[in-house]
Amino acid sequence: MGADDIRRALRGSVYSKDSDALLALIAGEEWPHDALQLIGDGLLDALRAGIGAAVPAACDCTTRLRERAWEGDHTLADALDAKLGTAPLPFLRPLPVDLDLLTTALETERFTTTVRINTATGEWADSDSEFDNPDDQDEDGWLLVEGQGSRDGYHDMETFIDRLDDDTIADLLAVAIQGRGAFRRFKDTLTRWPDLLEAWFSFSEDRQLGRARAWLADHGYTPTRG
Repeated sequence: MGADDIRRALRGSVYSKDSDALLALIAGEEWPHDALQLIGDGLLDALRAGIGAAVPAACDCTTRLRERAWEGDHTLADALDAKLGTAPLPFLRPLPVDLDLLTTALETERFTTTVRINTATGEWADSDSEFDNPDDQDEDGWLLVEGQGSRDGYHDMETFIDRLDDDTIADLLAVAIQGRGAFRRFKDTLTRWPDLLEAWFSFSEDRQLGRARAWLADHGYTPTRG
């Protein structure tokens, strides 16, 4: 199974909460370095379900997350350690939120989007139209989410380019991200190398998931999935 197929299979197993499929994938293949947030989420589900076979993989995942140390990696490692019983539970309230939706909300332009998440149900609402005081962080059990803009996403592109071994491709991408429309030109350029485009999607996804997880922890919450 190629790297692209592994990533797609990992996503499918995690989002369908098919723990047996996830464990089979990571037992028989080299773990993609850029999918540890995704894998860790799936292993949390397996531990919550009481699947004993997930314990060794979860221990391995915490080590890999702490060694990689991207934003949000230590937060996820702490959550795994707590479920493994090797560390105390983080003092964070569970929030049933879709991290993919949260990453989108956080990376919209600052001050153009303001929404809230119901801290009991994970329901989303337009803060400006449904609340008297949209600046109140915790009005009636709702968590305010303000778009942070594209700065972190732009930095992800720079980091991805720096990791490339092919100087010619790196130079082309470095030119593509200059000026307005950088994200579109970056992806359009990467379409010339489908394997790299898929690698970018995996890299970007894990970076975004980590940032969303860290943002929730900063506000006192840990994500759960229904």
